[in-house]
Amino acid sequence: MSSTADVIVVGLGAAGSAALYQLARAGISAVGIDRWDPPHAMGSSHGETRITRQAIGEGEVYVPLVLRSHEIWRELEQETGERLLETCGVLIIGAEGGAAMHHSRSGFVLNTVAAAQAHGIEHEVLSIEDTRRRFPQFALSGDELVYFEPGGGFVYPERCIAAQLTLARKLGARIVTGAQVTAISEAAGGVAVQAGGTTYHADHVILAAGAWTPSLAPTLALAPLTLRRQVLHWFAPERPRDFAVGTLPAFIWLHGKHAEDSFYGFPIPDDLGHGLVKVADENQTRATADPDELDREVRAGEAAEMHRDHLAGRIPGLTLPPVRSAACLYTCAPDADFVIGPLDGTERITVVSACSGHGFKHSAAVGEHAVRLIIEGPAAAIAAFDPRRLAGSQLT
Repeated sequence: MSSTADVIVVGLGAAGSAALYQLARAGISAVGIDRWDPPHAMGSSHGETRITRQAIGEGEVYVPLVLRSHEIWRELEQETGERLLETCGVLIIGAEGGAAMHHSRSGFVLNTVAAAQAHGIEHEVLSIEDTRRRFPQFALSGDELVYFEPGGGFVYPERCIAAQLTLARKLGARIVTGAQVTAISEAAGGVAVQAGGTTYHADHVILAAGAWTPSLAPTLALAPLTLRRQVLHWFAPERPRDFAVGTLPAFIWLHGKHAEDSFYGFPIPDDLGHGLVKVADENQTRATADPDELDREVRAGEAAEMHRDHLAGRIPGLTLPPVRSAACLYTCAPDADFVIGPLDGTERITVVSACSGHGFKHSAAVGEHAVRLIIEGPAAAIAAFDPRRLAGSQLT
């Protein structure tokens, strides 16, 4: 069997659902294929909430993406009636006066302040006294740099994916679920994608398969990508009103020198009904060789370790045990930047992957950018995300 479209999107998570929606919106014939039924919990785009922040400490190249994503989510809210973006504010706390490292960037909070200033993003740098008065949920040590951004907050990832897929289908895109892609290859002046017993043909492919991208890429350029198992926990707070949206912002706390000395969390979403505070760290040591072999069981000892290393003495209102926990995957590049662009050796396959743990807030605009790359070619490329930079990189 065969099927034909202008563009095939492989993977319909954060970036893939956004790309499919933007293709359909542009009137481009498109087919989206996913191994499961998105939104699902098998990859990186689940867990109810994802932090969004407008000033980006990972680099100012990201700021236009997140600002555009906010615009797209507001447009989607108008189209669908769904609540997707919660601007409850985001608080970023950095040890050593903001010099602590995060996502491979030293001075992360200092970089965030600089990005806010450069782009005119509303923000405050709070004193320790002001932070303690406004946000008494946090027990600061006294040497931190504290950044508050009222336009930040969080998005609902499953809702964002579902909204974009719903509108993509309405605009004419075809969505194929429950079909595992087994091969992508150039063929007859285009690209062939084999999935679920069908061969799909198109002029271009957008490869947005997350942790499964390296196994599907037809070159070795993506070899340096690594997979990291991450664990999420939901705690029942002692005083729920202290952790409600409107009282508590989303937050990131870098409390030591090393990348592992950090955690993040969310206020209680007022329309999910469970009354729980979600927190997580970003562990760099839990490597996973094969996404299909991901250990999805979260053990009690992992929650105890998270509480001991991060919450104890910092957020006294959250005590063991958590009500529930879950595991997800990060796909990481050695430099912690995105990988977006044509694979080396072909202009017909555009890879959109390796969000390196900070991608969902940019995803709506990343999907739009991937479509621009197909329409406009190299003129639309963002050099920092070029997949060819990975050639010769070492595994981390």
